[in-house]
Amino acid sequence: MLKKSLITLSFLALAAAAQAQTSPAKKDLVARILKSQQPAVEAIARSLVERPALEIMQGGMQYIQARVPKDKQEAAARDVQAEAQKYASETVPFAQQRAVALAPTTIGSLLEEKFTEDELRQIAAALENPALIKFQNALPEMQSALGEKLVADTRPTIEPKVNALDQAVQKRLGVPAQGAAAPAAKPPAKKQ
Repeated sequence: MLKKSLITLSFLALAAAAQAQTSPAKKDLVARILKSQQPAVEAIARSLVERPALEIMQGGMQYIQARVPKDKQEAAARDVQAEAQKYASETVPFAQQRAVALAPTTIGSLLEEKFTEDELRQIAAALENPALIKFQNALPEMQSALGEKLVADTRPTIEPKVNALDQAVQKRLGVPAQGAAAPAAKPPAKKQ
C-alpha cells in the first residue's frame, strides 16, 4: 500500500513538472509578445520613476509661489525643473532597462501560465499586425488632437468651475486671494 502511494506521488510529481515546463514554441511566442510590448513596459517604468519627481516639483513650485520673492521665482522654478530633468535623465533609462529585463520573469511567466500556445500565437499575430502597429503609433497624435479639441470646447464651461474651486480651497485654507494685500502687520507698541 505504501509502495503504491509512493509510486502514485512520483507520477503526480512528474506530471506537475511536465506541466510546469514550457515548450520552446510557447517560449518563442512569449518572447515575441514581450518584444512587441517593450514600449509599454518602458512606459510603465518611466511613469513609476517620474511620478515622485512630478510630486516633488509640484510641491517645489507651490513653495516658490508662496515663499520666494517674485523677482527670484522664475530662476528658482528653472532650477527645480533642471533638478527634475537631471533626475529623470539618470533614473528613467535605468528603470526602463530593469523593467525590460524583469518582463520575461513577470509578464512572461504569467503569459506562459495563463495562455495556451494557440492563444499566444493569436496574441502575437494580433500584436504584430502592421495595421495595429500603425494604429498604435498614431495613438499619441489622435489623443493629442482629441485633447486639444476637448480643452478648446470645454474651456468656457470648465474654466470658471476650476477658478471657483481654486477660490473655495483658498478660502477654506485662509489663503489670501491673489492680488489681495496681505493683512498688515500691527506696528510695534510704543514704549512709554
